[in-house]
Amino acid sequence: MTGIQIDPALLRTMPLPELPEESDKEARGRVLIVAGGPQVPGAPLLTGLAALRTGAGKLQLAAPRAMALALGVAAPEAGIVALPVGADGEIGPQALPALAEAAKGADAIVVGPGMMGAHTASVATETALMTKGALVLDAGALSGLLDHAQRLRGAAGRLVITPHAGEMASLLGWTREQVTAEPDRAAGKAAQVLGAVVALKGETTRIAHPDGRAWIHTGGVVGLGTSGSGDVLAGIIAGLLARGAPPHEAAIRGVFVHGRAGERLSQTVGALGFLAREIVDAVPAALSAAEG
Repeated sequence: MTGIQIDPALLRTMPLPELPEESDKEARGRVLIVAGGPQVPGAPLLTGLAALRTGAGKLQLAAPRAMALALGVAAPEAGIVALPVGADGEIGPQALPALAEAAKGADAIVVGPGMMGAHTASVATETALMTKGALVLDAGALSGLLDHAQRLRGAAGRLVITPHAGEMASLLGWTREQVTAEPDRAAGKAAQVLGAVVALKGETTRIAHPDGRAWIHTGGVVGLGTSGSGDVLAGIIAGLLARGAPPHEAAIRGVFVHGRAGERLSQTVGALGFLAREIVDAVPAALSAAEG
């Protein structure tokens, strides 16, 4: 394994931007989550609440129109953007005008959790180019993303992607076995091609910067390998971006906080069986520990 170990000592060298005592929610940034679909309608909730638990000031959830009311009731803290969908019920290009309006005031945007449509990577690319905010691409937004690599260079310096090994294999056109055999090379190649900070998730997570720098986190616990856990990580990173952390620092601290939340739940709930929604609730304490 290559790269700098992610630990509390490293985090102390990259503190979060300070907030004055009199600061309000506007000072902690706005997050827009573009997520959800017929098969995974709850994904926006996990991602969005994770961003708030990380300290983001304001939240919007943009999701298929059929899910908007339920999301608004489940997350009264969030503004809701009801998006038009295609015949498959998924967010597609027809949603771009509404997304352009929602993205205007966003400091950080997440695209992809719970989305499975054929046009998801295109929606993610267009969203990246219509905003000056930081962007996290996850899950469905990664499928076919390499086809948009040249245009995505326009978002270089503010883009983070968070694939697991299977998604990375699909992204690069490798087999999953190749990714697991050479994770450092896989993360580095994706970072260079897309101009993005890459967090290749796993029990050991690799983070790669387009300039060749790399970091590793070995503090993952087996219980974090649960449905929705990646959605939570994307939200944590977005919350840190909204608070002003640079993309690579948001990815580094986000992975550490996610891992520390899993450690706490392993002790209080059990090594296996804790839920992604419980990871969300464990974020504030884990974040405080990381800041200490």
